[in-house]
Parts: sequence; structure tokens; C-alpha cells
Amino acid sequence: MTRKRDLSRLTGLLSVAAEAGQSHPTSSLAIDLLRPGPGQPRREFDDLKLNQLARSISEQGVLQPLLVRPAGDLYEIVAGERRWRAARMANLTEVPVVVRTLSDHQARQVALIENLQREDLNTVDEVDAKLELVALALQVTPAEARRRLMQMLREPDSQQHAAVAALFEALGETWSSFVKNKLRILNWPAPVLEAVRAGVPFTSGALIARSGTEHQTRLLKLARAGASREELKTELSRLKGQQAASEVSWSSQQITGLGKVLHSRKWSDGLPASERQQLSAWLEKAPAFLKEALKE
Repeated sequence: MTRKRDLSRLTGLLSVAAEAGQSHPTSSLAIDLLRPGPGQPRREFDDLKLNQLARSISEQGVLQPLLVRPAGDLYEIVAGERRWRAARMANLTEVPVVVRTLSDHQARQVALIENLQREDLNTVDEVDAKLELVALALQVTPAEARRRLMQMLREPDSQQHAAVAALFEALGETWSSFVKNKLRILNWPAPVLEAVRAGVPFTSGALIARSGTEHQTRLLKLARAGASREELKTELSRLKGQQAASEVSWSSQQITGLGKVLHSRKWSDGLPASERQQLSAWLEKAPAFLKEALKE
């Protein structure tokens, strides 16, 4: 989904992170000397948009240099893999680059921040990227960062609070708002998370995640086909009504059947001794109104 956001703070944060390493002169490098970074946070590249970018690059060239770092005889792309892919599609032989010697920590930070600047960034990838930035800032794993963020809601200010608050200020939001409103998405079922990654709106995903497992497959199919949140709500109401009617109908049938069976002399006479004992024990535990009714 398209997200309209103020990217000025992210751009500044990206510049600070990128400039942390040793700088080399801006130059051009052969496309074949570049390779994607192993920690690329972006999971999917839209083929249609890649084709559109490739056409633009064919006409105007690559307008923004890629950020790369030396990796043996090759160069690893830290930021700009999408431009590199599109340039290959446009049959370019070289692209403009900025070469910096960055540590794995610095390269990962830059890649995450650049990914957050995407206009089509989905909420799941946004949460994953911000959680990993917290992990890098605190020097812990993302799973531990998630636990500490939840713990911070219940604890007084600490040195960790200051580091996390500074990071989220640069990201343009508060850490507490992120934890309360977005981090919870990671508790959603995996199929719902994948649907949101594929373009289903966050609000629709939230509705589906709360709908109950018995309805999620149907709602996910509709959401992937483009159904709005209101249409999903209507369908969920229909499914719940259908389920309730089915449960009431089944219950009524069972109660009626029970009465017929218990009043059948032929059925009771045909019971083996062991089953008659089980039935007697069950009837001893039955409600008083049922015992009275059976005496009639």
C-alpha cells in the first residue's frame, strides 16, 4: 500500500549512518562487479515497478548513486539494490556509486534506514526494520529487543530509554507509540502477516487477525482480491451469523433426539448391562428438570 510520510528525518539519519565509514571518491563501477548485500531487508521487488524504473533508467540513467562497500574483488550493495536490478534490466554496463568502507553493523543500519524510506513500505516490514534498528542500537537480538521494548513500558526511565527514544525521534515517532500500536502486529498469525507483506492494508489485517481461525482463510482470500475493510466486516458478520445459526440448529436436533432415545423402551431394553450401568451413572448427574421430565 502507498504510504505518505515525511522522509526528511529518515534521509538525515541515513546520511549520518552512511558517513560513519571511510569514504572513497564517487565513481562508476561495472554492474558485474556489484552483488546484493546478504542482509537486504527488502523481501520482494515488484516486477511492474522494476520495469517502470528500468524504462526510466534507459531514458535518463541512474540519477542517484548506489552506496556500496568493498567485498574482496567485488563490491557489496549497501543501499540501492532496486536501482541495480533495474539497471541490469535496462542493459546498462555500469552504474554510479559511492564507495564506503563500512562494518557489518554500519552496513546493516544503512540498509534498514534506506528500506524505511520506501513509499510502498508495508507495516510488517516497517516493524521488522525498526525492531532490528533497536536491536542494533542496544546490541542485542531482535527477539531480545522486542522483549526489552515491552519491558520498558512497565519500567521507569533508564539509559536504554534514552538510546531508544533518540532513535525513534530520528524516525519521526515515539518508541511508546510504536510498541503500543505497531509491535503487536508480530503476534498475528503467519498467513495474515504474509498477506500484509503482499499488500493487504494494515487495518484489514488487524480485522482478520481478530476474526478467529475458522474465518481467516475466507477473509484472507477476499482481502487479497481487493476487498475493503468494510466489505470484510460485512462478510465476517455473515460468517458469524451462519455459524451461530448452525450451532443452534445442531443443538436443537441433538436435544430432540436425546428425548426420543431416552423415551424409547425398545432402545433401553436392548442395552447391554455395562451400558445400562453407564447410562444410570450419567442420569444420576443429570439436571433435576431432566430427571423430572423422564419420570412422566
